[in-house]
Amino acid sequence: MKKNLILWLSLCLMVLTEVNSQDIHFSQFYMSPLNLNPALTGVMNCNSRFVANYRNQWASVLKSNAFNTYSVSYDQKIPVGQYDYFGVGGTLWGDVAGEADFKTLQARLSGSYSRRMAGNRDQAHHLVVGADVGISQRSIDFLKLRFGTQHDGQGGYDPNLPSLESFARENFIFADISAGLLWFTVLNETNNVYAGIAAHHLNSPDVSFTQDSLVPIYSKYTFHAGGEFELTNQLGLVPGVVVFKQGPSFLLNLGTSLRFLLAQDQFTSNTFQIGLWARLVNNYVLGAGDGSGSSSSQLGADAIILSTRFEYENFGIGFSYDWNVSDLKVASNGNGAFEFSLVYTLCGSENRGVYCPNF
Repeated sequence: MKKNLILWLSLCLMVLTEVNSQDIHFSQFYMSPLNLNPALTGVMNCNSRFVANYRNQWASVLKSNAFNTYSVSYDQKIPVGQYDYFGVGGTLWGDVAGEADFKTLQARLSGSYSRRMAGNRDQAHHLVVGADVGISQRSIDFLKLRFGTQHDGQGGYDPNLPSLESFARENFIFADISAGLLWFTVLNETNNVYAGIAAHHLNSPDVSFTQDSLVPIYSKYTFHAGGEFELTNQLGLVPGVVVFKQGPSFLLNLGTSLRFLLAQDQFTSNTFQIGLWARLVNNYVLGAGDGSGSSSSQLGADAIILSTRFEYENFGIGFSYDWNVSDLKVASNGNGAFEFSLVYTLCGSENRGVYCPNF
């Protein structure tokens, strides 16, 4: 029974990835700013930033065919006047899913402009507008796919039987465009709040592997918010929330971290964070015995996420682990995904008096 469930899970994950063309996502979304919203390009308290992310998912079920996602990015800000600045950056990410090596590789260039709307250094309001353009490559190994027509009728699989499926391309390239807005309010050097929205895949590119049908990527809409709040001289609260809506798919990730100040001098500070997060998704349920084949969706818990983050001078290292709490835990034994994140900033001199949220 468990073997059949694992097979069913593997097939469902592949189908969902191909048909709905769902985007990648990171549990540590706050440590992958350029993937979250192009308006976050250049939003930092330093002059430039390097970010790297890696996620491994469903290894307990798919073993060596687990989903692997990686991303690297670089961005910097360019001062304009006393309080405003441009942000420029680039991102490269890749995703490999399942036994058939379903791959996506994307390179993006992003830009933003930040305008101080009111206030001064200690209490200021900024509006940021951003956009990015990318080139993506998508591929799959059709020889590793299995179809219903290749079952021999006796519970076995025969790769020599015809698949009765035709594919026009197994490797193709498409363009992608996104845009976003960000508002952040600086209360002082250690307290701020922010909120942003973004729209991805504005051009709805076709990602069909066949000539018979058009399969556009659903446009994805993102809302995110968070902040930093000092509780004592040594303790702070770092809450956050992100919402993704992409076609029929919906994801809500919310939680908070406690930040402990370990040491501080005139130029740098060392901190440690530990956080607890919850991920909610819409689950589809088939009609209960009414014979209509209809389905409905309901919001349910998908995972509980434990995260840690250590910052030492210009380095930030993050680790998180997802515990699966949905019905799929029968096959996954509760195991979901782990992530590593790395942030490195180059600060140099910054004398214009602009504070930003930390990502």
